[in-house]
Amino acid sequence: MKILITGSAGFIGFHLSTRLLKEGYDVVGIDNLNDYYDVNIKKTRLKMLEENQNFKFILTSIEDREAMRSLFKSHSFDYVVNLAAQAGVRYSIENPEAYVDSNLVGFANILEGCRNSKVKHLVFASSSSVYGLNTDMPFSVTHNVDHPISLYAASKKANELMAHTYSYLYKLPVTGLRFFTVYGPWGRPDMALFLFTKAIIAGKPITIFNQGNMQRDFTYIDDIIEGVFRVINNIPAPDKNFSFDTPNPSASGAAPYRLYNIGNNNPVPLLDFIKAIEKALGKTAIKDFQPLQAGDVPATWANVDTLIKDTGFLPATPVEEGIKQFIKWYKWYYKI
Repeated sequence: MKILITGSAGFIGFHLSTRLLKEGYDVVGIDNLNDYYDVNIKKTRLKMLEENQNFKFILTSIEDREAMRSLFKSHSFDYVVNLAAQAGVRYSIENPEAYVDSNLVGFANILEGCRNSKVKHLVFASSSSVYGLNTDMPFSVTHNVDHPISLYAASKKANELMAHTYSYLYKLPVTGLRFFTVYGPWGRPDMALFLFTKAIIAGKPITIFNQGNMQRDFTYIDDIIEGVFRVINNIPAPDKNFSFDTPNPSASGAAPYRLYNIGNNNPVPLLDFIKAIEKALGKTAIKDFQPLQAGDVPATWANVDTLIKDTGFLPATPVEEGIKQFIKWYKWYYKI
């Protein structure tokens, strides 16, 4: 089987490509290696992937329409997993154009490539950010998600709508995955675990927003990858029980389309998360409490009932174990 992984030098893309290569897939990875965060960690991930002869890397951007047309003409992909996107809630306030280019234009190019080349299944990364101002928890894929509070979240909601349209019009099997606060080894340097670890080791203050009154459904990278792997081969079909009188947002009666949450189903207070980092490092953090930032939500919590029902998988790695593995990797990578 040949599979395209966009964003293959990214955090999730690297781990997924590694897993698929172990499972015997031929993997074509694309990435533009942008400098949103340290390019060196992306290049190191990529170097590790290129040690496998079944991995082929192409340096390009999904927003490059001609490059995407050429890519899909040159290769016959069985599956496509779109992980390439401009990430970050707060950065979307500073640089909205990057989100339009990558998350909207780029995703449209992926959809066009998939439908024109008859891909068996397109899986794409959405985000827990789509739940926005929702307060009914745990967040379910059956909930309304019409109140995003960042352009990043809006772009991910738009991806879900675009994907459903293509699924309906062209009978393209598509699955969207709403990831909940992914963390672990080889993670993104712009995310809380990385930032907190770096600051605590250096004896510098860590910034804690909303006065620490935050909860996140922290999900370990291995659980994310297991969920994605199972979904890839769980190709959706139209839902025969679907009712247009009371429509279910996570599926469609007329299209081979599904949505799943992938989260740990266990919201952790941010201060408890920090305590676990302190314990793993053997150092106490200097805490700088700040108000809630624009675009942030106070809490996330994933309902994963449909993921369990359809794939038999329940993410369950405890935060303490996940953080321990991250700290072990961090010290190795940075030679601490």
